[in-house]
Amino acid sequence: MHRDLRRDLYAALAAALLVAAAAVVGTAIQHRDGTLRVGWPPLLATWDPHLGPGTPAALAVAAAVVAYGPALAARLPWRALLLVTWAAGLAWTWSLALVDGWHRGVAEQLTTGSEYLRVIGRFDDIPATLTDFTRHILIDSPDNWPAHVAGHPPAATVTFVLLDRIGLGGGGWAGAFCITVGTTAALAVLVAVRTLTDESLARRAAPFLVLAPAAVWVGTSADGYFAAVAAWAVAFLALAVTGHRPAWTGLASGLLFGLTLYLSYGLTLYAVIAGAVLLLGRHRVRPLPFLLLGLLVVPVVFTVAGFDWWEAYRLLVRRYHQGAGGVRPYAYWVWANLACTALIVGPATVAGLRRTRAALTLKRLTLPDVRLGVLVLSALIALLVADLSGMSKAETERIWLPFAVWLLPACAWLTGARGWLVAQAVLALLLNHLLLTGW
Repeated sequence: MHRDLRRDLYAALAAALLVAAAAVVGTAIQHRDGTLRVGWPPLLATWDPHLGPGTPAALAVAAAVVAYGPALAARLPWRALLLVTWAAGLAWTWSLALVDGWHRGVAEQLTTGSEYLRVIGRFDDIPATLTDFTRHILIDSPDNWPAHVAGHPPAATVTFVLLDRIGLGGGGWAGAFCITVGTTAALAVLVAVRTLTDESLARRAAPFLVLAPAAVWVGTSADGYFAAVAAWAVAFLALAVTGHRPAWTGLASGLLFGLTLYLSYGLTLYAVIAGAVLLLGRHRVRPLPFLLLGLLVVPVVFTVAGFDWWEAYRLLVRRYHQGAGGVRPYAYWVWANLACTALIVGPATVAGLRRTRAALTLKRLTLPDVRLGVLVLSALIALLVADLSGMSKAETERIWLPFAVWLLPACAWLTGARGWLVAQAVLALLLNHLLLTGW
C-alpha cells in the first residue's frame, strides 16, 4: 500500500476512535448526571434505525456521484460544473432530509427545533421589536425569547419573518429555503478555491462538496443558510482581491459579511478566513473601501432600527450560562466537539487535513497547494478558537457548518477519489438512517 494512503487511513481511523471515545465517555457522563443534555453523545440525536421515502433517492444520488462525479468534475465546462454540483447537492440534501419524511424531516425542523417560526407573530412591527429585542434575551426576563432566537442576532429571525410576509410562511417553505440556499455554499467554496488556488484543485474537490455528511444537518437547520451567506462573502472577497470587478465584488462581500454578523455572533470568527483571503490576494487595496462600505450597511440598518449588537451579545453570554451551556461540562465538550466535526466532514476530509501540513511546507507540492493549505488552515483555526471559547458546547454538528465547508476542499489532495467518496456517502447514510437527529 502506498505510504501516503496508509497515513490517510491512519488519520481516518484516529478520527473514528475519537468519535467512539466521545460516544462511550459521553454516554457514561449522560447516564451518571445528565449534564451533556444530548441523547446520543456526542450528537444531539436519538437511536432510531429507520427507512423513509428519501432512502431510495439517497442511495441513487450517492451511487451516481461515486460513479460519475470525479470524471464529470474533470471534464465539464466550469459553469456547467457549478450547476451540476448545485443540482447534485440539492438532490443529496433533499433525499437525506426526506428519509425522515416530509413533516419530521423538513416541515417541522424550523418550528419545533430551531424555534424561529414560533415568534413571527411578535415581529408585526419589526423596528419596535428590534428596539425591544435585548429585553427578552435573559431567561428570567418577561416573555423571554426561545433559546435559538435569543442565541442569534435578529437577522436570523427576520429572514423568516420576511419569508412569511411574502407568502412563504410555515415550516415547509422555511425548510425549502434553508436547503436551497444552504446547498449553494458548495458553489461559493468552489469559486473561492478556483480563484485563489487553481481550477484543477477546485474540480477535484467538487464531488466531495456534494457528498459531505454535513448535508444531514444542512437540510434540517438554519445553520446551512448561515453557512451559505458566510461562504459567499468569502467567495466575493476572493474575486475582489484577485481583480475581478473589485468594486462590485468588494461591495457584495461587505454586504454579506455584515449580514453574517447579524445571523450568528459566532461567525465573527470568519474574520480569520477573511484575513487569509486578503493575504492570498494580489489586489488588496482597491476593493477595501467598497468592502468597508458594504460591511457597514446591515449593522447601520439594525442599529438605526434600535438593535444593539454588543449589548445583545453581552446578554447572550449570560443567557448561555443560564441554560444548557452552564451545565454542559467544558472538559468533555472541548474534545468531543471535534468528534462532531469529524462526523460532519467525514473520513475523507480528515485524511485531506492530514495532508495540509505537507501543503504548507511545499513538500512535493505546488504554490496552488500552499494557497489552498492556507485557506483550509484559516478555517481550522477559526473552528478551534470557537471550540476553546467554551461558547460552543455541543450541537456543533450544525453550529460549525459554516467553518466545516472550508475544510472539505482538503479532499482535493486525496488519491483514489471514488473510495473516499464511498466512505463519505456511507457515513452520511448511516447517520441519517440509524439516528433521529435533533436538527
